[in-house]
Amino acid sequence: MRKLTAVNSLLKRNNYLLPRHGSSQTAAQRTSSVRETETETKLPKMPPFNYSPPPYDGPSTAEIIAKRREFLSPALFHFYNTPLNIVEAKMQYVFDENGRRYLDAFGGIATVSCGHCHPEVVNSVVKQLKLINHSTILYLNHTISDFAEALVSTLPGDLKVVFFTNSGTEANELAMMMARLYTGCNDIVSLRNSYHGNAAATMGATAQSNWKFNVVQSGVHHAINPDPYRGIFGSDGEKYASDVHDLIQFGTSGQVAGFIGESIQGVGGIVELAPGYLPAAYDIVRKAGGVCIADEVQSGFARTGTHFWGFQSHGVIPDIVTMAKGIGNGIPLGAVVTTPEIAGVLSRRSYFNTFGGNPMCTAAGHAVLRVIHEEKLQENANLVGSHLKRRLTLLKNKYELIGDVRGRGLMLGVEFVKDRDLKTPAKAETLHLMDQMKVFNTNLLVSRNGSVGGERWILWECLQNHSSSLLHPLRR
Repeated sequence: MRKLTAVNSLLKRNNYLLPRHGSSQTAAQRTSSVRETETETKLPKMPPFNYSPPPYDGPSTAEIIAKRREFLSPALFHFYNTPLNIVEAKMQYVFDENGRRYLDAFGGIATVSCGHCHPEVVNSVVKQLKLINHSTILYLNHTISDFAEALVSTLPGDLKVVFFTNSGTEANELAMMMARLYTGCNDIVSLRNSYHGNAAATMGATAQSNWKFNVVQSGVHHAINPDPYRGIFGSDGEKYASDVHDLIQFGTSGQVAGFIGESIQGVGGIVELAPGYLPAAYDIVRKAGGVCIADEVQSGFARTGTHFWGFQSHGVIPDIVTMAKGIGNGIPLGAVVTTPEIAGVLSRRSYFNTFGGNPMCTAAGHAVLRVIHEEKLQENANLVGSHLKRRLTLLKNKYELIGDVRGRGLMLGVEFVKDRDLKTPAKAETLHLMDQMKVFNTNLLVSRNGSVGGERWILWECLQNHSSSLLHPLRR
């Protein structure tokens, strides 16, 4: 089966009309031609939603693009051939300047955990802003301690001490520094294909070339990725873990500061770790004197459905947990949670974060926990995500273009390949389908991973904002 023909079949099944393989049309022309056929084609309708945004009177898309080019960093990029100008959002939807509604399957890079502008979160932030919007932790304010208490109640074991930051990058930087201070060692084991941030230490821990600049990055050893789909040992987690042992024996003094790993690799393409890997890797690292850091920046806060934290599905308890993104529903907030013993290392000097733990952000974070609990969003992520994964698996069984369907809850990935045996990335087909999904109101993400044979393209089907109102018809 020719692979783009498979994409055409996928979309024609829903009355989507696409040009045939080999067409000389550009992506922009294809998008335009599809729009022209909308009046001739019966398209699936978006479900009813009891909100319509007021008319937009802001600058045009062209004006915004011009200002971005003149005043913002040239490193910034945008999705889609025709950039999407988002002016408003409610729950699982975003609206463009023309009032057109899109299902947001990206959730602001996995940050919108309760739905856009959730009333409980908005009201909590507004209430706090009217009292005091910023007060450093040098003064007392109950919001930070109340939120810390609620946060640690979701974690197992002796994970009882919280340090608040502004982002996941900051959280991972702090966690790695604490591991090094606590153990007296410098070497840290990370995984290939991982992403942990873009600051000094976290860029060193990240293992995808397209996210790494040519600056000094030392003290991190990258183990073979336990990828059940592309990995050399398939789903045998213990065989992958033996590489961690070898790295420690042959690449370090035999003692390490720790191990850092995502429970499900997010930026790397929603890659689940092979079963049995984390317990074996944690055991090896602890025997070498290291501590184990669970990066829950994307997989935390009930997103995986079966558990509140991604590491719980592996049957392990880390020594340090880092989190951000979904913690604040879009408010800049991150955190490191660890044991009292490890936390004590920061008392050796003065540790301070100007904005970390400020009343506005912690009020938002506490509201997020209440919404997840009260609206049963973990149960919803499991219910809706399981249904979606089953349907995607049925499509995989029907279309050769789909090489793999993976993930848990509402953190799901679909990988497109030109050849199932060779697993050749279907870059052009993925980009084409991505643009078509935008045309037909579903906002998706393509993730590039430069660590597998040059370029690897993954279509994220992550429905990240697992609001209780998302896909209500699926509820029984």
